[in-house]
Amino acid sequence: MTLTAPTIVQRPKGSDRPSGPVVARILLEIGAVLMRPSEPFILTSGRASPVYVDCRRVIGFPRARAMIVGQAVDAIFREIGTETLDVIAGGETAGIAYAAWIADRLGLPMSYIRKKPKGFGRNAQIEGVLPEGARTLLVEDLATAGGSILNFVNAIRTAGGTIGHALVVFHYGIFPQAIEDLKAQGVDLIGLTTWRDVLQAAGDLGTLDAAAAKEVRAFLEDPETWSAAHGGKEAGAKTPA
Repeated sequence: MTLTAPTIVQRPKGSDRPSGPVVARILLEIGAVLMRPSEPFILTSGRASPVYVDCRRVIGFPRARAMIVGQAVDAIFREIGTETLDVIAGGETAGIAYAAWIADRLGLPMSYIRKKPKGFGRNAQIEGVLPEGARTLLVEDLATAGGSILNFVNAIRTAGGTIGHALVVFHYGIFPQAIEDLKAQGVDLIGLTTWRDVLQAAGDLGTLDAAAAKEVRAFLEDPETWSAAHGGKEAGAKTPA
């Protein structure tokens, strides 16, 4: 009988290097970072924000996405390990592409998770293969207040999978309760970059004027108050993000 050798992923060089500045610069270079203090964006959480990042834009830039996926794989090796995952799962919809790229790089199966069961046919919420007890990494494009991630985590566990980590390309990094809520559910959040990384990179590149920088910093220091003052939900409201 011929045995097929298992796929072995070599630990990449430099996997102890932080991803924040690298990913921030990439997002800025491809125009994925939008800053509009005078016309705030309304996030899925209902909060108003002077800044927005469009991680979906990465799909149109092959070199940029290859570098971001490389940083994600580095982070997985650094934070989780090399032989501790069975499935990479992407959240509907923006997380699906990232999950596919990462699963391909790691030689692992992939599945994707709907925000809710589709309501017909098998009424499935998870597509692909998720065996009972499969050690699963959830991948999303970004995280603000963490509500969407918790929804996907619950779906994975309901389907019989296990999960201890979620990875996002961009983490707002300004809502501490999001981290605590995930930790309370036994999930550690890995964010490749944050707004503070982007501000630093934008300053280095000279792409952020002083007035915009002041408004962005005011938002980062007190997002709830800034949001309420600019048409967003009131601080303390229970709207999932």
